[in-house]
Amino acid sequence: MNKKKEEDKETKINLFLKKLLLLDDQEIKLFGVYREYERAVIMRLGRLISGGTKGPGLFMIMPCIDTFKMVDLRVLSFDVPPQEILSRDSVTVSVEAVIYFRVSNPVISVTNVNDAQFSTKLLAQTTLRNVLGTRTLSEMLSERDSMVIEQALAEGTDPWGVKVERVEIKDIRLPHQLMRAMAAEAEAARDARALVIHADGEKHASRRLAEAAAVIGDSKVSLQLRYLQTLTNVAAEHNQTIVVPFPMEVARYYAQHWINELHI
Repeated sequence: MNKKKEEDKETKINLFLKKLLLLDDQEIKLFGVYREYERAVIMRLGRLISGGTKGPGLFMIMPCIDTFKMVDLRVLSFDVPPQEILSRDSVTVSVEAVIYFRVSNPVISVTNVNDAQFSTKLLAQTTLRNVLGTRTLSEMLSERDSMVIEQALAEGTDPWGVKVERVEIKDIRLPHQLMRAMAAEAEAARDARALVIHADGEKHASRRLAEAAAVIGDSKVSLQLRYLQTLTNVAAEHNQTIVVPFPMEVARYYAQHWINELHI
């Protein structure tokens, strides 16, 4: 609504001035009104006027000798189409990115390049392929070299009056066959880690059992207490059959007694 009112106001001013200057009804624009984020790059007889730009607000245009182009100073963004990139380790991946940029110098963006936005888009595609093509697949997935891409883009867009604010890697898609192979490799690595952890646990438990056996073996009282504790645990489980180990000392005593009787 505000934009419509501003355009109507601008049209009325131009009509009034054309009648005042006795101009005919040809399309002649005498005044322009631009918003806070807009600038007009004005050329008079093919040369930049003093200052180069006008706006924001109301500015005057000399009929028939002035031409101008509006430049938007806001941050703009665009999606980089999926780029097929061959990594340094010969893996083909599809990469998507988003670029945020703005015009930092309206005059240069008009005089040094035909279409600053379109040129920035094309440069972003080639820079993305060139930078990521020097990386391995693991480096792409772990590092996401957005800062490197941003620096490379800045070198190319500075002469165009364009500043790249940010570069984000949206997605890196791998071939399905490679994804299955990586999943199998990750699963095998997890299984190997689990086996190592289990082996370490068994080793630790065996060492503790050996230490306990050494302590109990050195003390007959400790061995007897352990024996009684084991019987208590077995009895508490309400088993129908309980196997009680026979003490070796008793067995040796009766064996020796029987041998003596046989000799008699």
